[in-house]
Amino acid sequence: MSSYHWRDGTGPDRHASYDKAWRAEEPNTFGTDEFIAFCRAVSAEPYICTNAGTGTQEEMSDWVEYCNMRDGTRNARLRAANGHVEPFGVRFWSIGNENYGDWEIGAHDASEWGRFVREAAKMMRRVDHRVTLAAAAASELDWDLGLLRSAGDQLDLLAVHAYAAGGDATYEQMMARHGHAEHIITRAEHLLELTGLSDRVRIAFDEWNPRYWHHPGHAGRELPDLSEWAKNDDNSTYTMADAVLHACFLNAALRHCRNVAMTNFSPLVNTRGPIYAYDAGIVLRPTFYVCEMYASSMLPEVLDANVLVEGFDARGEDGRSVYVPEGDAAVTIDRDTGKVAIAITNLHPDEPLSCGIWLPGRRLSSTARLTTLTGSDIDDFNDVAKPDAVVPSRTELNTDAERLALELPSHSVNVIELESA
Repeated sequence: MSSYHWRDGTGPDRHASYDKAWRAEEPNTFGTDEFIAFCRAVSAEPYICTNAGTGTQEEMSDWVEYCNMRDGTRNARLRAANGHVEPFGVRFWSIGNENYGDWEIGAHDASEWGRFVREAAKMMRRVDHRVTLAAAAASELDWDLGLLRSAGDQLDLLAVHAYAAGGDATYEQMMARHGHAEHIITRAEHLLELTGLSDRVRIAFDEWNPRYWHHPGHAGRELPDLSEWAKNDDNSTYTMADAVLHACFLNAALRHCRNVAMTNFSPLVNTRGPIYAYDAGIVLRPTFYVCEMYASSMLPEVLDANVLVEGFDARGEDGRSVYVPEGDAAVTIDRDTGKVAIAITNLHPDEPLSCGIWLPGRRLSSTARLTTLTGSDIDDFNDVAKPDAVVPSRTELNTDAERLALELPSHSVNVIELESA
């Protein structure tokens, strides 16, 4: 978003532009109107990231005007002329995207970023005071402290990003990155505490993927070989390692739910996304099923949980050995119904995980269900020729006791749903 100008993607007369960040042509056929229509079609809340690279604060606030003002302004009239009389009502906005990085066009310095964000937020709120605003954080002390001290009172969310492992990382190497996302969350929590903002600013982990992208030449001087991008669409690289690490990320976000208000998987379709689309249909990658399991089964409130597990050694991409817990978990509840849903991930590549579940002061109901996502091998994946190699299985459980004993398969993602006793 560091060189995108939103007006290029509106109205009937559109022209392609050269994206200097990605060094590829942007056709501008999918713009604001199409994005809002897509969000409504899939029942998603739109979240728009503004151009804080080559864009201005005024351009950002004009975009809010186009989306959210009812009438009486130039950009509201422009939206109406494009066929949308009623405002879109976009609530979530981000000021910038990784503007600390030299790979971005119009990158900022730590000393100026806070003031830039403050003025952008002020102008955007002058258009619509109801918006929820995030700003790009760097997980770097000077940048983040400068941002929070200068603009913290204007922000609702601190936006952090992470890609855990390399595009060709093995299962073992990816498990060695188990704690990476939680470390970023914890660090952001400490910064918010340090600046006295933890009571009003929360965390948006708004760009996450288990693997880095293949984007040759993205930040270099030489013209990139765009054929290298095809590696991002190789379904064989999206294995149970991606599913397990993604589940660990979601568990970490749930455990820190007091502070983490938003998580976003990047991207959605093709390249590193959970869905692969081709001319004749789609393939649902293992990470898609992780998202489906959590979205459909995990419940509104998160409970504190004690997880006691052994660990194993995994050698990371840098060659160092990392001690990795065999299990990772999050527990949720619906207090109105008494239902409990527990996510447990077995990170071990080869060994099943024997576990006992005990809810103090509560007898477990006889009605329970276990949903498991795993493969016969750590490198199993879904592809056009075998779209169902990795799909969830469901098992009814007998749990009429105070303690539930389970053996969960190796390299698996599991959700246990317990009805009220």
